[in-house]
Amino acid sequence: MGTRTIDGTCHHDCPDSCGWTVTVDDDADAGPVAVKLRGNPAHPSSAGELCPKVNRFLDRVYSPDRLQHPLRRVGPKGAGEFERVSWDEALDVIATNLRRVIDEHGAEAVMPFSDAGNQSMLAMLGLSDRFFGHLGASRLIRAICGPTVGAAMAMTNGTGRGLDPAELEHSDLILLWATNTKLTNRHLWPTIERARQRGARLVVIDPIRTVTADAIDTTRGDRFIQPLPGTDVSMMLAMMHVIVRDGLTADEWVAAHTLGYGELCDAVADWTPERASAECGVPADVITQLARDYAATPNAAIRTLIGAEHHENGAMFFRTMACLPALTGAWAHRGGGIAKSVGSYTESQIDEDVLARPDIHRGAPRTLNMSRLGDILTSPTAGEPTGPGIHAFVNWNCNPLVTVPNADAIRRGLTRDDLFTVVHEQFMTDTARYADVVLPATTQIEADDIVFSWGSLWTAYNTAAIPPIGESCSNTELFRRLARAMGYTEPALFDDDETLMRDALPTIDLDALRADGWVRAPYPDDGRPFGDGNFDTPTGRVHLVSDELAGIGQPRVPTYVAPNEGPGGDTDLRRRFPLQLLTPKHHTRFLNSGYSDLPKHGPAEGGPFLELDERDAAERGLTDGALARVWNDRASLDVPVKISGRLRPGVVVIPWGWWTAHHPDGNVANMLTNDTLTEWGGGVAFSDTLVQVTAAT
Repeated sequence: MGTRTIDGTCHHDCPDSCGWTVTVDDDADAGPVAVKLRGNPAHPSSAGELCPKVNRFLDRVYSPDRLQHPLRRVGPKGAGEFERVSWDEALDVIATNLRRVIDEHGAEAVMPFSDAGNQSMLAMLGLSDRFFGHLGASRLIRAICGPTVGAAMAMTNGTGRGLDPAELEHSDLILLWATNTKLTNRHLWPTIERARQRGARLVVIDPIRTVTADAIDTTRGDRFIQPLPGTDVSMMLAMMHVIVRDGLTADEWVAAHTLGYGELCDAVADWTPERASAECGVPADVITQLARDYAATPNAAIRTLIGAEHHENGAMFFRTMACLPALTGAWAHRGGGIAKSVGSYTESQIDEDVLARPDIHRGAPRTLNMSRLGDILTSPTAGEPTGPGIHAFVNWNCNPLVTVPNADAIRRGLTRDDLFTVVHEQFMTDTARYADVVLPATTQIEADDIVFSWGSLWTAYNTAAIPPIGESCSNTELFRRLARAMGYTEPALFDDDETLMRDALPTIDLDALRADGWVRAPYPDDGRPFGDGNFDTPTGRVHLVSDELAGIGQPRVPTYVAPNEGPGGDTDLRRRFPLQLLTPKHHTRFLNSGYSDLPKHGPAEGGPFLELDERDAAERGLTDGALARVWNDRASLDVPVKISGRLRPGVVVIPWGWWTAHHPDGNVANMLTNDTLTEWGGGVAFSDTLVQVTAAT
């Protein structure tokens, strides 16, 4: 009788950005209570279906472990011992310590740290850049996932724009390259199935036989191709070799819309399928047939996401991939080209300068790459040639002790007595346990926001369904309170959420968006983003040769350089650590680090494990369920063994996202992983990690 429904949008770092509907009981004794959350069947992309984690989102909102009040540390760092304090007390402690750090070391000794734990506009971008810019803190490069892809594609096409994934319905050949669509992009799968019903063939290319690879049907021409991790570029070069050698290029389109074709031909002349096979482990005849099938299908599409950027040659992966549809003229046909993130369409509607307000920033502080956090927190000069070390660390929207590589170094940094740490969170995460002050954060159903999908063209509104739980506050409210506590008077630091949304969206009618629920970003009516050429390079053509890359010391043409921690890399490292570790998203009930601590999510997945091929297990005397030690020069951890047929010999897997409490020895997968940066774009080589495995003692 006393219920109402409120429409909202999932905020998780996922391409789907599903629509949901929350049922609220207004007659509850404690005030409005959300009693049900289900998928919104009217949503144009998710059509009423939610994933297993979000179907239980209210368990998260009302969890007994939810942080509801400010806390101050009273025990050793990492012990998780805190006392409850008021917001005024917490803010006073924070402001006093920030002023002290600035007075003693300068404002650059303050490091903000956040990511896409909530990828809504206000939660990610709202007031944080204004606050830290006005303070003069070091700036953060948030490039751990995503930006490398766009930067790499831009070196070929001049832009990160690509094919709307919905256009795969019109494709006759779909290459799912380095993306586990059925698990991590589940709402795209019906589109692919519709294409298959029309007769489209599917090729899955992945170093792991994923649930997506299991969905192929070889009787209808589908294939699974399993290269060694980090070697895909060699296979792409061999594909181009075959396309050029066999006269399969779209000559008129190439002549009209590309630059540097002759130089590219010279670059791939030696990249025979046999040579690539020696690098990537895929048989030469398989590479040859893939190239011929791809070139013979005018509207062939490549669907990729961000997984492949996590190699030392991750930028070259996407730079090289972008050359393939240029050689075959696939962009000229509906359903042809490359579909990756469409954030370049949806997020282009945001005026980020309006949100950041660089006019109120102080000084010209250095930038620090979030991927090197371990180095930064353990270096006296924050990993820079000059400048102060980090003495204040403010963290929100992410759990870096689980999600960032070389996490053992991060843990050592967080234990420093001279580091003042603030964490704004919903739960007592591994990172929060090391904080001096922990502040409670709202969930998505407790704050208005706007979600810009990067998996579809739909931007959606999220309406708060209930008031904040306990004393929690949104990210924008947090920075208003911090600005007030610091004594700042700049009016822009106190803009309310309504003002922020209206000012930052010059091309969107906010009232209409709020009323309708969603709006579609502009996209060509004929489905062809580059149908007539019109690339965003200075010449308007696809740059098969890039002077811009030459200007930053990179090769002008696509080339393959084996990752240092990979099959063809450092021989001494490979001798000591002969196995390549991948840390993929694996589970259905959680994908990142945000749900593994909840009772209906983590325990249902069984716990962390080491997956390996039976031959590698036999060489080490390991049996299914035995405890193994996995180590390298960064760290070691003990995990139970899971023997499977999903991996090639020499490749092992520890799915990531588990917290320290879930591991027998309190160490997590990212304590092993590589924090080397990609060759350009600022990404990080998680997946170029060499380890050794033995039975645990």
